[in-house]
Amino acid sequence: MSIELEHELLRTELETLYQVSQVLSRSLDLKETLTAVLRVLHDGVGMERGMVSLVESESGELQVSVAHGLAGIFTEDIRYRPGEGVVGLILEEGEPIAVERIADEPRFLGKLGLYDPERGFVGVPIRSGRQVVGVLAAQTAAGAEDLLDEYTQFMEMVANLIGQAVRLSADVQKERQELTEERDTLRRTVRGQYGFDNIIGHTQPMRRVFEQARLVAKWNTTVLIRGETGTGKELIANAIHYNSPRARAPFVKLNCAALPENLLESELFGHEKGAFTGAMNQRKGRFEQADGGTLFLDEVGEVSAAFQSKLLRVLQEGEMERVGGNRTIKVDVRVIAATHRDMEGEVAAGRFREDLYYRLNVMPIYLPSLRERMEDIPDIARFLMDKIARQQGRPLSLTDAALRVLMHHAWPGNVRELENCLERAAVLTEVEVIDRDAILLTGIEEQVMGRGAMQSVDLDDPNLDDRERVIAALEQAGWVQAKAARLLDMTPRQIAYRIQTLNIKVKQL
Repeated sequence: MSIELEHELLRTELETLYQVSQVLSRSLDLKETLTAVLRVLHDGVGMERGMVSLVESESGELQVSVAHGLAGIFTEDIRYRPGEGVVGLILEEGEPIAVERIADEPRFLGKLGLYDPERGFVGVPIRSGRQVVGVLAAQTAAGAEDLLDEYTQFMEMVANLIGQAVRLSADVQKERQELTEERDTLRRTVRGQYGFDNIIGHTQPMRRVFEQARLVAKWNTTVLIRGETGTGKELIANAIHYNSPRARAPFVKLNCAALPENLLESELFGHEKGAFTGAMNQRKGRFEQADGGTLFLDEVGEVSAAFQSKLLRVLQEGEMERVGGNRTIKVDVRVIAATHRDMEGEVAAGRFREDLYYRLNVMPIYLPSLRERMEDIPDIARFLMDKIARQQGRPLSLTDAALRVLMHHAWPGNVRELENCLERAAVLTEVEVIDRDAILLTGIEEQVMGRGAMQSVDLDDPNLDDRERVIAALEQAGWVQAKAARLLDMTPRQIAYRIQTLNIKVKQL
């Protein structure tokens, strides 16, 4: 071979290698990339009918992944066992094989059925690290049989580049699989966490709430969850979303009372770059973030009258504009709203748009206050106690006497107040058992002694301690000590002594 021809071949190979490296860096779609590599080999150095076979991890066999110039004939069912034919031998031994004339090689099987038996053939192993993961093979152009050594070296360089792409593809596939498994695990966890069965409540009012939520979860109906602060409206919203057809889509939350009107508009609708001072970049709002999923608007009754009309348009038309923008954006969002306000009163007073109220109130769900389901308090308290125990890293439990105190409180702050009370009691207690005295230390003693709190207490209940029995009698007697003494078969002097020694604060009614 002349020096000029060697230089020309070297230049051509370098250009082709550069093109191969570019092709391999364009896409993570391995089959598409390898097809493009074979096309470059054909156009660049005349290697015809190239083929890449990759090892299947399960069977250990080579499967023909891509082949150039075999459109309409090549199928993915062509395989080679280790040692089978020339291609299988390259896999087994990990060494290249080059023949000047295919017809002279008895080990050549010709499974593809399209190679010219009168031309040469070059096959090289594809490695990922030290492991052979495939075979790259092609047929030399007519008259190029004397260049087999040069073509073999060149094909080995290309195979090294392909090996890196195969390893990257395997890593990406593995990461995707791990992410998919993690996503599915998280979805199962979230569904379990926010399932209706995991919301505590066995009373009739709560069973009605669960039934309504289960029914409405199946549809895209707008829901308005109503109830006092701390009753668990967000929990019900979570349960509706994660048990709906939109469970795989985003669940986006926003507390409308937490932001002033100008920030609320930007937060919900997003803004364009330069829309206002500090808007350095374009930003999607919560409606766009929730597209295809659910948007939970907590405390929706707090939004101003001016903002209500903008909110109404999104609910009616499913379209909006970002702050500072003029392009209309369509969104597909299911809205679940919540409020503690008397919405009918707000509408009557002109503070809330009637048309927006009816748009939100398609399916109202009323959450009962804690005092309306006192029978649920023991289960809720134990659940919260377990949660606090995990946070503090120690076992914690409640005595029956402590539970009775909790059941005799009105809980104006509902479950949130109950949780705060239990956390204070845990902080104030060094031992692992939270008793009645620890609960009373949190400052709820006055409420425990509220009018009528113990009207239904059985004074002969053996589970009542002496202090609880005296308080219950005083409650039933309207805090008349002489009457309470008769209920307990005591003299007025005896009950006065008990009140003093048990440190009971007497109510003046």
